[in-house]
Formats: sequence, C-alpha cells, structure tokens
Amino acid sequence: MSKLGKLPVAIPAGVTVTVDPGLITVKGAKGELKQAVNNKVTVEVKGSEVIVNPSDNSKAANAAHGLYRNLIFNMVRGVTEGYSKTLVINGVGYRAEVKGKELVMNLGYSSDFVAIIPEGLTVTADPSGKITISGIDKQRVGEFSAQLRTLRLPEPYKGKGIRYDNEVIRRKVGKTGVK
Repeated sequence: MSKLGKLPVAIPAGVTVTVDPGLITVKGAKGELKQAVNNKVTVEVKGSEVIVNPSDNSKAANAAHGLYRNLIFNMVRGVTEGYSKTLVINGVGYRAEVKGKELVMNLGYSSDFVAIIPEGLTVTADPSGKITISGIDKQRVGEFSAQLRTLRLPEPYKGKGIRYDNEVIRRKVGKTGVK
C-alpha cells in the first residue's frame, strides 16, 4: 500500500466532492474540476474526508492508490487556493505582453512568438520580464509554463532565455584568449 495513499484528503468548508462511478467532481470557490478514475481504486467520501483504497493487492492498484489520492488532493487545493508559476525572461530586448487572449513574446528571433492562453488560465506579464501563469488545474498551469519555457531555454553562458522563478542556472565560464 502507498504511504501517501493511506492519508485521507481533508475537505475544507465551501468545497464539495462528488463521487460517481468512474468520475470525481470537486467544486469550490474558484471553480470546478473533474477527474476520471479507473477501477483499480475505490473512492469514498466520509464526513469531511475523502478516502482512497486500492481495489485489490496488485502492483498496479498500489501505484494507482497514491496517484489518485494526490490527484484529488491537488484538485481540492486548486479550487480553494489555486496554482501559479512564475517565469523570468532574461536577455537584451526580450519582452512579453498580454494582448487579449494572446501572449506576445519577443525572444530575439526575427519574428515574435504568439501563444494562445488556454481556457481556465490567467497570464500576467510585467515590464520587468516576469510572466505569471495561474489557474485551478495544477497540470494545465505546469504544462503551459513548460511550453513557454521551451521557446527559449536558458543558456549557461549569459543566462539568456526563459527560466522558472526558482530555477538556478549553472553558469559556465566563456572562452579565454589562449596565447
């Protein structure tokens, strides 16, 4: 059995969790999230807690046990607090701005990148080079920020590119003149 899967998920006030066959729905102040569940686990709501149990003793059921418990925990946290990631753009002339439902970025290429902001996510761009992506679904926030980061990965010599706010880039020493 999974160590994390054994822990119950507390349901805070203002959040409702509905368990249907094959589907879990979590509603809160910030929105609603749904997650499909396979038959390897059983999910039940007891009072103000969600309890996830494996359906049998197989290896796949034990793996799904911890997975679905964490997915439900992330859904409950998402509808109450939400998730956000911050990206930092470093480089001369690199900038980003939000125009309606598009994020327009100048990253040193001959043309600008235009990224369509997915439904359910909000993006803000500071003139100082910070892009903040926030939403209730942890997976969608992380996926969109990873896609933006791949447009211009940070390079180790000058540190130019797009990096996460808490990411540390290992810097390398440049070429030296050999005499």
